[in-house]
Amino acid sequence: MPLDRGRLEREGYSVAALRAIARRRLPRMVFDFCDGGAEDEITREGNEAAFADWAFVPTPLNGTSARDQSILLFGERLSLPVLIGPTGLSGMLWPEGEVAAARAAAAAGTIYTMSHASTVPIEELAQATSRPLWFQNFMYRDRGVTRSFAERAQAAGYRALVLTIDNQVLGQRERDLRNGFVIPPRVTWRSVADVARALPWALRMARAPITMANYVSETRKDIVSLGVYVAGLLDPTLNWKDVDWLRGLWRGPMLLKGVLHPDEARLAIEHGIDGVVVSNHGGRQLDTALASIRALPAVADAVAGRIPVLLDGGVRRGSHVVKAIAFGATACLIGRPHLWGLALGGEAGVAQVLEIFRRDIDRVLALGGWDGIDRVDRSVLAEGGVADAALAGDLEPRPAGVRRAQSMVAAS
Repeated sequence: MPLDRGRLEREGYSVAALRAIARRRLPRMVFDFCDGGAEDEITREGNEAAFADWAFVPTPLNGTSARDQSILLFGERLSLPVLIGPTGLSGMLWPEGEVAAARAAAAAGTIYTMSHASTVPIEELAQATSRPLWFQNFMYRDRGVTRSFAERAQAAGYRALVLTIDNQVLGQRERDLRNGFVIPPRVTWRSVADVARALPWALRMARAPITMANYVSETRKDIVSLGVYVAGLLDPTLNWKDVDWLRGLWRGPMLLKGVLHPDEARLAIEHGIDGVVVSNHGGRQLDTALASIRALPAVADAVAGRIPVLLDGGVRRGSHVVKAIAFGATACLIGRPHLWGLALGGEAGVAQVLEIFRRDIDRVLALGGWDGIDRVDRSVLAEGGVADAALAGDLEPRPAGVRRAQSMVAAS
């Protein structure tokens, strides 16, 4: 049974708490599919851990009152600087999970980004909410598929297109290999027992077959044939000419998701891109890629305020959001956190996750002495190892850490 709102609020007091409950209630292979990363999962873990490398330097005697979290993004006023990023097969956690999550995002006054691999069609999701939606697209070998998705999203009223660029081939996700959660699935007694252990989930999902709705055709309907088809579409030859081609098709804001190098951020502007998402695909593609928060300062410097910079990867606390904005991000995208809420309570569970971030951010701003999210910049941070020096009176902003992040991505 799903957790009721009261229990969600009592037991799901943080993203970590919701994750722990979801781990107990989901089949191991489903939990690992959502939670896992590539190979040794160094980047997945580093995305979260790297936020601790910087400490806040609060100024509480400034006093606060409103503590405004709202932001303006592509002409839309959002109530908080947290958007829901694209996650494939969200409907595996809750029937029509994408609809539930989009409605929760709309109620919270923020954006939901639909994954190409959603379990509901592009058009159905657009009809389910009146709030603006974004759509994630891939660049495929068959450019006709890419064009079709962009045109369908445009016709359905999606406001922005997010081109994910770090999926040239599939990353090696070893938890899935170990669990037999592959195409075709490897069914064993262990996997059968795994599903039986999560009987409430199994009963709930029995009424909602899992599929990739946007790819369904007369010859491709089941998840196995769809998975094989989509994997075969990935294109490692993706380049700037392809970006230009898609930019020419899409009327409206277009973002690149998967930018870690400042030079790519500069080139994105030259190619007419309206925003970049600093992301390593949640550590699910290239393991040992730079943690997103470590890449952010150099990318923000390269962009220099000309287009919005968003951060994706490892965001689990409101303090993470505030640190990202201090380094130049406009907002953060979350993926896994909203999936844990979705698995436990559908729309109410996602609403709880967004409320956790809202409360967290408000508390950080109050304790820091910052009266709005637009009041934070690099001066509010010190590198973790410099915190003791700050107590001795060295309150210089954190340029050393910024230089280190720049050197790690070979900034010019």
